[in-house]
Amino acid sequence: MISPLAYVDPSAKIGKDVTVHPFAYIDANTVIGDGCQIMPYASVIRNTELGKNVKIYQGAIVGADPQDFRWKGCETFCRVGDDTVIREHVIINRSIVDGQATTVGSKCLICANSHIGHDSKVADRCVLGNNVSVAGDVEIDYGTILSSGVIIHEKCHIGKFVLIKGGTRISLNVPPYVIMAHNPVVYYGINSTVMRKHAAFTEEQIDDAAKAYRHIYQCQTSIFNALKRIEADIADGPVRSEILTFVRANNMKIAGDRFELD
Repeated sequence: MISPLAYVDPSAKIGKDVTVHPFAYIDANTVIGDGCQIMPYASVIRNTELGKNVKIYQGAIVGADPQDFRWKGCETFCRVGDDTVIREHVIINRSIVDGQATTVGSKCLICANSHIGHDSKVADRCVLGNNVSVAGDVEIDYGTILSSGVIIHEKCHIGKFVLIKGGTRISLNVPPYVIMAHNPVVYYGINSTVMRKHAAFTEEQIDDAAKAYRHIYQCQTSIFNALKRIEADIADGPVRSEILTFVRANNMKIAGDRFELD
């Protein structure tokens, strides 16, 4: 159902069983996948592609022009995966790079008043709480949860199955499987509940993650030496490999005070 009180540009490609409520706005060169719902006063701006069964709530703007002086009007894109929910007054900006896209994966929940900046990439099954601010060029890996009021600064990389507690400011990379909290940000343990209940990690793999981060955050040694200790102390496996690869790929620049916890 497309309300006659909504604006849908003639060039927009509308899938099957799409609902566009009164006063919604669908811009030119957009793709609205099967089963999508666009609520009143929501806007889907040009060069935006929505997968199947995406629901966009009141006042949200998906594919907004980038908020960056470097963008000079070139053709850029925004893409949202299947079954993602975008709540009230969320803003997602397009890329600033010609031909490139800001992306949000499938089965994500982006809660009210959150912002995702240009060229950021949010993987599948992520949750962004209310009032989360994600700057440009941020990468958020699979299954990560950002609680309400979290701020992620430009060019940070957030690993898989991370939990960042409410109001925390992140200005460096956050390695996989950890919980981060407070300001300045502090390592708060591993995200064992999600790893165990929602991601089917074994108890041995969870224990490997805990051991690895004891070396990194609680042994008062350099990150270089911590990685060597992890290789010597923990048997090779997917969890160890994910942690080592992430830290090295991000030039050993990771968030969180590194000292012995009480």
